[in-house]
Amino acid sequence: MALPGKARLHLLLVLLVTLFLFLLLFSTHRDNSVNGKSRPMHVLVLSSWRSGSTFVGQLLGQHPDVFYLMEPAWHVWATFPNSSARNLQMAIRDLMRAIFLCDMSVYDAYKKQQLQPNQAETLFLWYTSPALCSPPACSLFSRDQVILPSHCRQVCRMQPLQVVEEACRSYSHVVLKEVRFLHLRGLIPLLRDPALNLHIIHLVRDPRAVFRSREHLVKDLEMDRRIVLGPQWQSLSRKERDYAIMRIVCQAHLDIYHAVQALPPALRQRYLLLRYEDLVRSPLELTAQMYEFARLEFLPWLQIWVHNITRGSGLGKYAFVVDARNALKVSQAWRQALPYEKVLQIQNMCHQAMSLLGYRLATSEQEQKNLSVDLLSPWIAAEPEQ
Repeated sequence: MALPGKARLHLLLVLLVTLFLFLLLFSTHRDNSVNGKSRPMHVLVLSSWRSGSTFVGQLLGQHPDVFYLMEPAWHVWATFPNSSARNLQMAIRDLMRAIFLCDMSVYDAYKKQQLQPNQAETLFLWYTSPALCSPPACSLFSRDQVILPSHCRQVCRMQPLQVVEEACRSYSHVVLKEVRFLHLRGLIPLLRDPALNLHIIHLVRDPRAVFRSREHLVKDLEMDRRIVLGPQWQSLSRKERDYAIMRIVCQAHLDIYHAVQALPPALRQRYLLLRYEDLVRSPLELTAQMYEFARLEFLPWLQIWVHNITRGSGLGKYAFVVDARNALKVSQAWRQALPYEKVLQIQNMCHQAMSLLGYRLATSEQEQKNLSVDLLSPWIAAEPEQ
């Protein structure tokens, strides 16, 4: 039986609307899919200075599915060197959100000291990002190879920020490494942001090793030291500043850890606590756990690279450079080099953080220098907090 004219017209309109909604849904799903995943993955490596975060950033950044940038908040602090960490926290949060969403125009607010502000070369240590050394940012290397920063810096230069955006959008994962967050409260809005799929890898290191490493880089860390101490800077001697910063760093790790425990279970599952010492003792196992947390495949050629990069013969030639070195020896170097009087001071001011994170106190200079005495407790590392 034939339908009346109005009924046929109504049915046709219903079918057209249904088809339109289906096509819209399909298009949205397709546009939001990258490399077969329905949502891009956003990972923040959260740490403090001289804690192995450059190394961890490279472990993730060398993966062919990862767009990686190192310490974008440097631009905020460099623009406002007379401010304080607390006052700059919200600006850093907004900067990072924009970068996670591949909006590089956010750098416009922090380029007054740059000669060529529209170039990728203005990005802090841009050449440590394999994504800026391979297509579409640079055609001289491929994504499926280990790219050394020194090689990239020589041949992959002067890319406009529009190309950086294009590169960012072509990856399934965006990873940022940052050392300039001293509290979690500035990051909670990003964890709750439905536009992001943020996961946090919280990297910690023995404060005694951090202190020893910082001693070699006083000039390199001058700007950061001033901002971290804020108004205290003028009233403290250089020696007092060194210990005051370590107190702040240790407290920051405590605050971040405890703040995570107060989050809802769904958000706690997006947090991973990782000790640098566990990573260098078992680099393949711990890197595999990091990759699983970030939903990345630990490819065979990356496994070979991780093995080789952690089994070098020395302690490394330069700061902020990941090269082949004996990573385990690096993690223990402080035990021979740091005077016991300094060790005692660090232990006194950081004992709570050390106790929580599984770093045992050296009760004497003999115990400190005896490498057969393990000062790392058998604490369960690299497991997401449940």
